[in-house]
Parts: sequence; structure tokens; C-alpha cells
Amino acid sequence: MRRSRATRPTGAGASEGAGRPAGDRRPGRGLGATAGAAVLLCAAAGAASAGLHAADLSRGPVPGLATQYARVGAEVTVTSDPRLTRPRVQGNRSAPVSVVLDGETTRVEASDGSVHRTRTPVLLIVPAGESRQEWLRLLPSTRLRVEARVSPPLRPGDPFAAVLRVDGAGPPRITGPPSAVQRTAGDLRTGLRRATEGLDPDARALLPGLVVGDTSRIEPELSDAFEATDLTHLLAVSGSNLTVVLLLLVGRPGTAMRAERGGLAPRLGIPLRSTALVGGGLTLAFVIVCRPDPSVLRAAACGLVALLAIGTGRRRSLIPALAAAVLTLVLYDPWLARSYGFLLSVLATGALLTIAPRWSEALRRRRMPGRIAEALAAALAAQVVCAPVVAVFAARVSLVAIPSNLLAEVAVAPATILGFAALALAPVWLPAAEAVAEVAGWPAGWIAGVARAGAALPGAEVAWPGGWWGGLLLACLFGLGALAACKLPYRRRAVLGCVVLLLLAVVRPPPLTRWVTGWPPPGWTYAMCQVGQGDATVLAAGGDTAVVVDAGPDPSLVDRCLRDLGIRRVPLLVLTHFHADHVAGLPGVLRGRAVGAIQTTGLEEPPGQAAFVRRTAAAAGVPVVRAGAGERRRLGPLEWRVLWPRAAAGVVASEESEPNDASVTLLVRTRGGVSLLLLGDLEPPAQQGLLRAYPALAPVDVLKVAHHGSAHQDPELIRAVRPRLALVSTGRGNPYGHPSPRTVEALRAGGARVLRTDRDGAIAVTGSGRDLLAVPRGGDSS
Repeated sequence: MRRSRATRPTGAGASEGAGRPAGDRRPGRGLGATAGAAVLLCAAAGAASAGLHAADLSRGPVPGLATQYARVGAEVTVTSDPRLTRPRVQGNRSAPVSVVLDGETTRVEASDGSVHRTRTPVLLIVPAGESRQEWLRLLPSTRLRVEARVSPPLRPGDPFAAVLRVDGAGPPRITGPPSAVQRTAGDLRTGLRRATEGLDPDARALLPGLVVGDTSRIEPELSDAFEATDLTHLLAVSGSNLTVVLLLLVGRPGTAMRAERGGLAPRLGIPLRSTALVGGGLTLAFVIVCRPDPSVLRAAACGLVALLAIGTGRRRSLIPALAAAVLTLVLYDPWLARSYGFLLSVLATGALLTIAPRWSEALRRRRMPGRIAEALAAALAAQVVCAPVVAVFAARVSLVAIPSNLLAEVAVAPATILGFAALALAPVWLPAAEAVAEVAGWPAGWIAGVARAGAALPGAEVAWPGGWWGGLLLACLFGLGALAACKLPYRRRAVLGCVVLLLLAVVRPPPLTRWVTGWPPPGWTYAMCQVGQGDATVLAAGGDTAVVVDAGPDPSLVDRCLRDLGIRRVPLLVLTHFHADHVAGLPGVLRGRAVGAIQTTGLEEPPGQAAFVRRTAAAAGVPVVRAGAGERRRLGPLEWRVLWPRAAAGVVASEESEPNDASVTLLVRTRGGVSLLLLGDLEPPAQQGLLRAYPALAPVDVLKVAHHGSAHQDPELIRAVRPRLALVSTGRGNPYGHPSPRTVEALRAGGARVLRTDRDGAIAVTGSGRDLLAVPRGGDSS
């Protein structure tokens, strides 16, 4: 049989018109036109949605009243769960904690009596007084009546038209109850909190966060540990929680459309399409109970698209599902496009769908077990795409994120499944819910332990340039690393070398760290930490032991300083007075260290900060004692005497300076005979009283300058002690002008070398006699 051979057309236009009916168009052109039209349509829809949402911020009387800082009476519908602001230090005081919630004003009554009907998004800020718990129990859709002062948004890009600062701290005035759906969801969350009351503190705080995103019990210290290890996605309910729930229903994704599909649905006799409907109901309930946060909405949208594919019998593609989810959510709420959390959620999901499978296959080819390869590839892919974005707004990179996520992941599914079981049981059978929660507390405690252990490592995170340039630099570095892993010869040795270097960077063995950085200098006796606008100093007592004087305003900063110095035991922590810039960092000193006692001044002002110290010390089991003038102590090479405060000194102080003038003042002598005078924040009246009480006060080698080098200094005291080294603890760009040029000049005129933490960083004193040196963190000595 002879085969016919087609003749290939030649000549101009042969490739286009041959063998094709007249009027027939190439498929590629049609697809390209359709894609272009779709892009234009999406862009137009996005612009329209953004315009409508932006119009909500300028419509009605509220924006105009905000520019006048007017006082109004308003009726507000709550649109979010209440949340507490994080404690912040402002100057020498801790900013009061407030309850914050989103709302929508429906009626506004101005001070002139005019009444306006409107629908304007606002942010409510309520002082957290005795009625704090009543405000925190409010549910979305609750209607309130508030008296408040209206002010413009804190930032131009905020998704609300004004800030309503509610008068007083009384209970909320509720004018309308929440909807039945919100009441049911609130009852479920309350039941879970009750079921977890008897758990260990970490599990009790973490389990509601893992299951429904309730982080109200999580203390700042635990939250910082999750941030340092990049585990915060476990506290914001995300796709992993919904995935666990849907896996119970439909089984593994690869078998969801087969006759042999897994999950509970086939075992309960639920047909395939009914399974999709049930899954949709579960997804909706998930959003209501866990609240419509960006990550929850993104996970729910992806889940609904996938369930729709199951119900219609079509093969689903998860990348289009993710794209459809993102598009739908951004059209629904354009403000999500400005959310870092939403961006990180989308990037992590995209990485798990695109990069992770390829890396997992590459690891399998190198004989790595399948499940380990999948877990490692997923953690690597998520970290590579998310770390540059984290660097943009956090200016840091976590070096323990990948191992922390791998270790925590094994406990996420058990904690989530058991947590949801306790959530469902609590309204109908609380004892059973408590028993289930007790079991769920084990994996939840494991996750918290991983976060704490990872954050406690000396090199858990490193500073990195912030902003988009810093993020781009890190992305380029990751790209070069991936390219090198694929192209360079001897890849196995190179990878092993990188792992060893990373391990050394995280563990930071003290001898190696000192050899590489030169910090702390050998034989240091005294160190002043760089803690911003505040005080935290350390007296070496031998080995890993030291006496710490003050704790600064930030727990993370003082903790990092003590880690760098290798301090693990603190027999005595002296808090010179109770101002926040000296005591707010107390949890950082207690973190992972054995503290014998806390010594304080006798004047408990401000009372809120004094109560904070006693409460924190009691929680850690550390006794609090008072310092008394004339008291002498010795610890290893250290010997010190308490000079101040003296009850009968006759100091006349203003109400504002009275806590400063009650500062515990120490005269210290270290090995080698080095003398130090630590003045706390003494003001001139107390400095003069100190001179009257000790007229024979001798010159000292080192002076910790009082009150961050402020202009309020007694020149007679400076002339009397004639320090060789004057050290000033102050923050960069502080609004107080510390240290005062006049004070610095007076110290230099007396022969002192002046160093300051805002310019020199942390400072260590080493040597004695003529060899006495002050070594700043940069390594230059003076």
C-alpha cells in the first residue's frame, strides 16, 4: 500500500492560509484577545471597587468633624473583635493600654445639636479601665452609643475615616444586641476558653489562638518568641486550619474525586456533590467562628473554589483557584491589597503550590525520605518567598524559622483537630471538652516550647536593612543561593558548609563570638547596654554571673544585651526607681535566667509601674526587697554600698522629679580597684543631698551620668567625683535633647572621657588604673 505524502505549501503566505477555510482564525489570537479583555475588565473592576471604598472615607460629616477634633455623640455598629493595644513606653512612663475595635457610625450628633445619618468606617479607642473585660466581650454587629472626641486617622492609608476616642473607661452602652450568628460564634469561642482554663499557661494561651485566632491570652513575651521564630502564622488562623478540617471530610486532595476517596464523607454515605455542599457549610462556619481576617478569607475562598470543582466533577487546578480567590477578595475589600498579612498568606500558598513540589522532587532524587522531603521543601519555599517581605516592614531575618516550622508542624494538626473537637463539645458537654482540651494542650505546649527554645538561641534573628530595597536585596541573595545550589560543583560539600556556618551563627559559642566580634572585651567589669531611651547596666561577678542595674524600656533589647555578654545568672537585679524606661524591660532580664532577688527603691511611684514589677516578680517566683542607705554587699569580685535614698536627707523635690530623686544610688568597687558611681536618675536636689550626706565622697573611675545626661546636673557633684570615664545611656533621636551639650561639656572640662550609647552603642569597661578603657560595641577604645 502506497502512502500519500502531503505537499508542503511554499511561497509567501503559505504558512498562514494553506489548508484553512476562509475566515478561520488562529486559536492563539482569540485566547490572547480574551486574556487581554479579562485583564482590562479586572483592572476596571478593581479601580471601581477601590474608588467606592475610598468614597466611604470622605462621605458624610465624620471626616469634617475629625479635622475639627470635635466632641460628638455617635451610634456605632461594631464590625470587628475588640483587641488590646500593646504596652509602650513613652518617656519615663508606660503608655496606658487601650481597647481598640473597628466600627461603622450610623448616627452622629455634633456639639451644636445637629444630627446626621451616615455609614462611615471608624476606629474606636477606649481606655482600658475597670470595664476592660466588658469591652473585650463585645461581638461584631453589636450596636453602641458612645461619647467621643473625633480625630483624623493616624496614617493616610488607614481604612477608616476617623478615630473615635471614647470618653472615660466606663462599661459600653449597648443599644442593640449582636446578631444570632455572631452570638452563636461568640458562645463557641467562650466555650473553648472555658475548656482550656485548667491548662498550663502556654497551652492555655496558645490553643484558642491555634483554633480560632483568639490571642487575648498571649503575653507579649510569648508573642515575641513566635515573631523571632517566624511562627506567627500559627496565631493568625490561615489555610492550614481549614485544610485540616476539610481533610477530615474529603480526605487527601489526590483522592478526593476517586471512588476510593478518603475522609469521613464516604464512610457516612455522603455523595460527592453533597460532600461539596457540606464542605461549603463548614467553610462558612469556619469564617464566622474564626472571624473574617485576611488569611481566613483567602483560605475560605480557595477552599470554596476547590469544593466547587469537586461538586461539578471537573478537574481542579489550585493555581487558578488561588488567583480567583485573591481577585475576588481584593475586589470585595481593596484594603487587603495593602495588608502585609494578606500578601504573606498569598505568597506562602503560591510557593507551596509551585516551588515546593519541584524542590521536594529534587530532594527525593537525592534519596531523602518522601515525607521529610515534602516538609523540608514546603518550609524552605515558604521562607524564601516570605522572608523578603518580612524584612521590608520588620527589618530582620529569622535564622531559626525553617527548623522551628518543621518542629512545630508535627503538632499543628493534632492541636487543631482536638481544639475544634473541644470547641464543638464545650456548649453541650463541658467536662468532655475539658478532657479533650487537656489532650490538645500537649501538642499546643510543644509548639510554644519550640517557639521559646528557638527565640532563646543567641542568633535566632539578625538585623537586616528595612524597606523595599532591603527586601529586594534579600530576594536577590536567596536567588543567588538557589542558583548556586543548582549549578555549582561539589554541591553536597557546599550545602554542608552552609549548614555548619548557619548553625554557628545561631548558637554563637561565646569563644567564637568574642573572637569574631571582639565583644565583650576580655576582662570586662562593667557594661552599659544599648536599650534606647532608658537605663540597663551590668556588673560582672565572674563567669556567667552578674549584678544587673535597671532593665531598660524594652524586654527584647535588655535580653539581647545580656545574651551577648553571656549572662545566665543574676543573683541581684537592682531597679533604681519605677519609671518605665528603667523597669519595663524586666521580663527580658527574667527570660531564661536564674534571678535571685529584685531590689527596689522605697518610693513606689508611679504606682502602676510598681505594681507591674511586683506582679512580674511574683509570676517568676522572685522576691522583691527594698534597698536601704548604708547597706553593704559583696558578690565575688564585686563590693558595693547603697548611698541613696536617705529618709532624713531633707531633699525638696517636685512631684514630677520625686521618683527620680528616690533613685537607688550605688558606689561599687570591682576587681583591680575600679570604682563606679551609679546615680540612677537623681535630679540636682538629690545630688546636692548626696553631697551633704557624704561630704568626703572621693573621685571615681567611672560615672554613670544621672538621668541620661540631662541638663539638670549639680556641678558640685561632678567636680567632687571627677570621673575618668563618664557613660551616658540615651536613645537615638530622643525628643528631650539628651544628653545636654552643657552636661557633656562640664564632664569633659573635669577631665572625663564621655561615651554615649546613642552614638557608640553598648559600652564595656575593662582594665584598671592607667589601663582603664571604655570599649564601645564598634570596637574602638577610649
